[in-house]
Order: sequence, then C-alpha cells, then structure tokens
Amino acid sequence: MKADAVFEGGGVRGIAFIGAVQEMEKKGVEWQRLAGTSAGSVVAALLACGYTGLELKELMNTMDYARLRGKTWVHSLPLIGKVITLLRRSGIYRNDPLEEQMAYWLRQKGVATFGDLPDGKLKIIASDISSGKMLILPDDLPRYHLNPAKFPIAAAVRMSSTIPYFFQPYRLRTKLRRKPYYVLDGALLSNYPVWIFDVEGVPRWPTFGFRLLGEQELTPPYDINGPISMLRAMFQTMLRAHDQRHVDKHSRARTLFIPTGRVTTTQFDIGPEERNFLYQSGRDTARRFLAGWDYAKYVKEFRG
Repeated sequence: MKADAVFEGGGVRGIAFIGAVQEMEKKGVEWQRLAGTSAGSVVAALLACGYTGLELKELMNTMDYARLRGKTWVHSLPLIGKVITLLRRSGIYRNDPLEEQMAYWLRQKGVATFGDLPDGKLKIIASDISSGKMLILPDDLPRYHLNPAKFPIAAAVRMSSTIPYFFQPYRLRTKLRRKPYYVLDGALLSNYPVWIFDVEGVPRWPTFGFRLLGEQELTPPYDINGPISMLRAMFQTMLRAHDQRHVDKHSRARTLFIPTGRVTTTQFDIGPEERNFLYQSGRDTARRFLAGWDYAKYVKEFRG
C-alpha cells in the first residue's frame, strides 16, 4: 500500500515514530511523500533519503542523545552558565550537533541537498520569527533568493528542531539583507502539518499522520497565578491548540496516536529502557491502527 506520512514534533519522544514506521513497513506500506516538524522532520528526512524503519532502529540504539545538547565550556559554570548563554545567544544550547549528525547519516545514502531527492518528496516545517511566517522547506526558499536544489536537508532539519530558548535560534543568512533571519522550531506555527499533502476530492493514496500522546497532555487545565504561569500557559497553548482542529475532524481517522508515557520532549539523557518503551509503543499503536484501517470506508466517509 502506498501512503504519504506526516510526523508531529516532540523531541526525543520521536523515537516512538520508529517503531510505528517499522511495523507499517512490515505490513507492506511504501512511503511516497514525507513531511514533519521538529523531531518529526528527522524521521521524515531519513525515510525520504532511503532509510528503512529497521535501519532507523539501529540508529536509535547507537545514538548518543545527550550529545545533541550542544554544550560549551560556559555550561560548566554552576547555575550561571545556562543564564549566560540564554541572555547572549537567546538559547541555552547550540543545535549544530544535530545538523552534523543528520548530514553524516544522509551522506551514507548519497544525499545532501533537496536537489538530491525527487521533487516534492520531502517537506519540513520551520518558523521564521523575523518575518512572522511559517516556512515550508524547500518550497519557500526562493522567497529568500535561495536555491532549493542546493539547500542542505540537514540545515532544514536543524531549523525545524530548534526548540525556543532551549536551543539557540538558527540564523538564516541571505543576500536580501545584512541581518540574518531568525528561524525556530516549526512547532511554533504547525506542530502537526497533516494537511500538507491534501488535495481536493479523492487522493491517490492515504496520508497517515503520526502524533505523540504524552501523559502531560492529559493533565487538568493550567493553573495561572501570575505573569510567569500565564506565559507558560500561552506558550503551551500556542504549540498545541492551533493544530487541534485538524485532528478534531476527519484527520483523526488517519492519525496514529502513540502513547509516550512520562518521557518529556527535552529528556536527552533518556536511557535504554525508556527508548525501548517508546519504540514498542509505536509498534503496538501501528499494529492496532492497521487492524482497523479501511481506506474505502475512509474515502466514503470523509473524502467522497
């Protein structure tokens, strides 16, 4: 069965996607076009460049996630180290280790830029906070007078995965102006772009969406007691609520909701037991989803 895939953002919890992908490939699903935000962009990019679910599992087992927190000597300073980098660089950690790791993995498949892939194969979501616009990469690169065919996929993944304040903003430099454009996590504007491959009428094949369901998403309403708690509530609402309508309607029927327990987005010190839990949760969710999936019924009910 041919299918497109869209992966939500979610930091290290994205490990769960690997189990789901492997199970669906085992059942004969062949990926055509792929898209993702943040951690979802990592999985989407690797699949688009030729990796299989089984190969992603091998990468997962050998990956040093702690290294993704790009630290410098400043971080060795007790307490004040993180404050210094946050104030000077608008983020605590560097995010270039992710770009370097992605570039290495993609080179193993003979891929470096979007031009090395078929047109439309991969789409990555990021947020240009200098212009206040969502970026769909590589589609929007000509807007900055940049050639999509020559733009590194690893850089696009880094843009999409730059969690605000946790990582230092990506500075996109162009010939348009002296100052760079500041680019952050795609989750700011669309953490779950399940709409990206939709067409009018009946599609050639389904688009499956992959979402992460953590226990923190089942908590009671935010307790707002002042400006700090209000800012936190606003930020969390911004990350989640704007995409909710896409799931409330027909997209719920094509979405895999993968439980991720208490694992958090920035838990980069994740251990083997938690990795295996996420991976197995993805496999179990995909197995249950496929057991009840009926494309003809989906088309009749939602796309007829």
